[in-house]
Amino acid sequence: MKLLTFSIFLLMPLIIYNVEGQGKKQGSTLADRVQQLTDLSSKKSVLRFNANKFKDYVKTAPRNYSIVVMFTALASQRQCAVCRQASDEYTLVANSYRYSPAYSNKLFFAMVDFDEGSEVFQMMKLNTAPIFMHFPAKGKPKAADTMDIQRVGFGAEAIARFISERTDISIRIIRAPNYSGTLSLTLLFAFVGGFLYLRRNNLEFLYNKTMWGVWALFFTLAMTSGQMWNHIRGPPFMHRNQNGQTSYIHGSSQGQFVVETYIVMALNGAVVVGMILMAEAAKGKGDPKKRKIFAILGLVLISVFFSLLLSVFRTKTHGYPYSFLFK
Repeated sequence: MKLLTFSIFLLMPLIIYNVEGQGKKQGSTLADRVQQLTDLSSKKSVLRFNANKFKDYVKTAPRNYSIVVMFTALASQRQCAVCRQASDEYTLVANSYRYSPAYSNKLFFAMVDFDEGSEVFQMMKLNTAPIFMHFPAKGKPKAADTMDIQRVGFGAEAIARFISERTDISIRIIRAPNYSGTLSLTLLFAFVGGFLYLRRNNLEFLYNKTMWGVWALFFTLAMTSGQMWNHIRGPPFMHRNQNGQTSYIHGSSQGQFVVETYIVMALNGAVVVGMILMAEAAKGKGDPKKRKIFAILGLVLISVFFSLLLSVFRTKTHGYPYSFLFK
């Protein structure tokens, strides 16, 4: 017993030394990782990670920093147009953070491409791209740490809001000046002004009800199809999954694709044309055969395209019980 006590007494300094050494080693490892990330971020705002770097900087604990990772597929053979658009917006957020007052070593931006880190996709059980995920300084990512781009889109402002919600770091997006809209508006006014000046002696066309009706109808169709929602949220044009299948209609009533708004606008336009034809047929003027053709054609347009509108609505609003002609 005395021998055992004496042995423990002799080994105690060695045990304490090893524990302290391990603690210093762990602390220096964390400090080294933070310094390495800081140095890399000073050169490039978005860091490219392969499987090894992802394990070293993202999965390895402890961490005292948050890191946002974009999982994407930018290789040309993947044909992921959405990934390229999302990458541009993501890089804009990272650059804006780099030059913002909130910039520090508490938040980093990274990217994992499928062709450079397929093991990471398998590790995270991901089967689509792009995906934005926040890895907090403490603990594992939760469901809310994955950005819902199907609902909010992947615009730079939406990504910045997502980061602010997860980290309390506000990023003001700094976009390069874009004068194309101002130039286009100036040219439009110049064209309209020049046209009116040339036709200053013959302006009867301004009283054409059909012309104003067509413009009003086009504006109404554009607004009701969701063009303003696209401008605010910046959704993807369409969605392509890992199997190469393309989705043109969003599967939820909380989101939409850009191409979906064009489809809805075309369907609504066809229904309106059908109603106009039926209204013309009901006036009781003109050739009876022509009016009959208008009535039948209008009825077909309304029936077919309104049925397609209901089908689109059913795919987005699960559980909606009604349909007509098409499921």
